[in-house]
Amino acid sequence: MTLPLDYETLRVIWWLLMGVLLIGFALTDGFDLGVASLLPWIAKTDEERRMVINTVGATWEGNQVWFILGGGAIFAAWPFVYAVSFSGFYLAMFLVLAALILRPVGFKYRSKRPDPKWRARWDWALFVGGFVPALVFGVAVGNVLLGLPFRLDSDLRSFYDGTLLGLFTPFSLLAGLLSVAMLVLHGAGWLSLKAEQGPVLDRARTIGQFAAVAAVVLFVAGGLYVAWGGLGFRVEGLVDTAGPSNPRFTGAVAAPGAWLDNYAAYPWMIAAPLIGLVGPLVALAGIRARRDVLVFAGSSLANVGIIGTVGLSMFPFILPSAIDPTSSLTVWNASSSHTTLFIMLGVTLVFLPIVLLYTAWVYRVLFGRVTIEQVRTNPDYY
Repeated sequence: MTLPLDYETLRVIWWLLMGVLLIGFALTDGFDLGVASLLPWIAKTDEERRMVINTVGATWEGNQVWFILGGGAIFAAWPFVYAVSFSGFYLAMFLVLAALILRPVGFKYRSKRPDPKWRARWDWALFVGGFVPALVFGVAVGNVLLGLPFRLDSDLRSFYDGTLLGLFTPFSLLAGLLSVAMLVLHGAGWLSLKAEQGPVLDRARTIGQFAAVAAVVLFVAGGLYVAWGGLGFRVEGLVDTAGPSNPRFTGAVAAPGAWLDNYAAYPWMIAAPLIGLVGPLVALAGIRARRDVLVFAGSSLANVGIIGTVGLSMFPFILPSAIDPTSSLTVWNASSSHTTLFIMLGVTLVFLPIVLLYTAWVYRVLFGRVTIEQVRTNPDYY
């Protein structure tokens, strides 16, 4: 059967869709993580903390759908990537999931008792549920840029030679701190739209300014490290971009500085790092001018630009191997079959617009600031 789209095009489409899902997760659940990370520092009284919690209380569960969609898309479209990453990052994934489990429990149980100590413990649990995933996601991206310590044997069995502590290298920690700064800024941007004017919002704006500056500094530092620190992989030789997937045939080699190759070959890609730099500055300007929409728009641009920079820099790599570059997984050698990608694309074209429209409708219905007076009087609030 001849399909309307060739295999190469479908692979690129699904690489783009994976990026869309990751950015969707950062734009929605990202501000949930950011707000939780801000919680202990911007809310001093119980009513202030309840107000902050309820700015995300109505939407955080729906936002997690993007995380599930991303994992499902990787499983279906890039099975080798799913197998290697989820097994190699097993302990890191466990750490993230353990932290994320604290979030629903914290939301549901925090206000069940009036005891201040009880509520304080759950407030810190919510902080852990926001800060730890934000940090570990960034650390994971940093390790992907460095190359993971895995190899494939002739039977395509993967062997991972790393440890949990081995993931926390200077560069990966820099990437983790960038992720935290980016999402804390996004959380401050969300609070600019959802929290009532007052001391809580003022504190969020103050921390947001530091987060914006930190995001710019860390992003530039990461770029300089990539340029001068010898990071990168390159595919050498001819590659059959429409051939069957076989991770043992990549032609990949470690090539210092190769993560910058795409910007020379495709100058338009420079838009991503520029957006990553401009976004935090726009948010910073919005904070100082007290233009709330501008703050959230800037933090959103920061997410798009920074995540887009990683994806465009690495293309066509998805998971490079530091110990055996020939085992690296790319867009061309790690995808599902031609037919599978085509059927999944059809399903996505039907259901993704429905998800987007429903999400937009929910945010429209729930639009408006959360006030301390509402927290006092509304029994449905957390």
